[in-house]
Amino acid sequence: MVARQLPLSPAAGPVARTSPEYVRISMASAIALRVRSGRFSRDFEFGGMNLLLSYDEGCRSDCGYCGLARTRPGSYEDKSFIRVEWPLVRTDDLVERMTRFEPVLTRLCISMVTHGRAYRDTCDITRRIAERVGTPISILVAPPTLRRERLEHFRSIGADMIGIGLDAVTEELFRSIRTDVPAGGLKWEKYWEVVTDAREIFGPWKVNVHTLVGLGETDQDLLSMFVALRDRQIFSYLFCFNPEPDSRMAAQPKPSLRRWRRVQLARHLIETEGFGLEQFGFDGNGGLARFRAGRSAVETVVAKGAAFMTNGCPGGKGEPGCTRPYGSYRPAEPFHDYPFAPAASDLEEIRQQLLLDDVVR
Repeated sequence: MVARQLPLSPAAGPVARTSPEYVRISMASAIALRVRSGRFSRDFEFGGMNLLLSYDEGCRSDCGYCGLARTRPGSYEDKSFIRVEWPLVRTDDLVERMTRFEPVLTRLCISMVTHGRAYRDTCDITRRIAERVGTPISILVAPPTLRRERLEHFRSIGADMIGIGLDAVTEELFRSIRTDVPAGGLKWEKYWEVVTDAREIFGPWKVNVHTLVGLGETDQDLLSMFVALRDRQIFSYLFCFNPEPDSRMAAQPKPSLRRWRRVQLARHLIETEGFGLEQFGFDGNGGLARFRAGRSAVETVVAKGAAFMTNGCPGGKGEPGCTRPYGSYRPAEPFHDYPFAPAASDLEEIRQQLLLDDVVR
């Protein structure tokens, strides 16, 4: 994917280049809105816009794996997020472009960061968008900045889905990576308080929890989380760990593609096909060792391909809305989650990566 900067209209007067007057947008969003020129490795319809709040001092959290971590070397302006560039654009210019491209937009997601102004600025940006654009809006929240009334206010001003970036699926792992860190202090209990409040306020299948494969958890940990969330009618959105240079977890190996594919398949079977934890077998280390289902049933799911697509917030008609290209892999790497329906050649590769003969008997 190659890109070059296209001009936006200049700001009138001295305006700080921080939120709410400015936001960052994902490179994929920038290309789709013609803020940057470029193309994807394959042509596909893309309408899910991802926005990220931006401040000179950056995010105040210090998660060990995150490119925006407080103690990661470098200025915030130069830091990457999920390993790709996020161009800085003026908010009002962005809203104007959204109105022009609205017929092809499917989902808008505003990502907060841990910052004292984040709640106020997220409300400001949400209002600006909702007043002019009818596309559904999600907010990926920063739990330390919130309480129940603030979640209720998000809903009143136009957000229809809430995301919570839990990432680490066990309390022990969460504490080691996000709590007991040089400049962190995020609380497992606070994250679950926000999950519970959001579920009560927004309703079934209007809340999602981000889960990250490869931080040191077991497959059994992941699948247990998928079942628990499914039982509460909460989506589990899956991401694949890919180390950020200079982060504290830069030397952590990324999970194998085989493990990733099997976890994708298991999550889909749990959330979409009603599987329980008892329908999977695990080895002594908690690794996924068996799918306790008929081979034909599993093959049918694999053949549909949906299990291996990006699972993100839906569009207004229930279609895939947020497909976040390159959210789990670099452009030069094989597709990890597909932002489109996998083609027949893709499905053949997926079958080879899964090695189902080893786990379906």
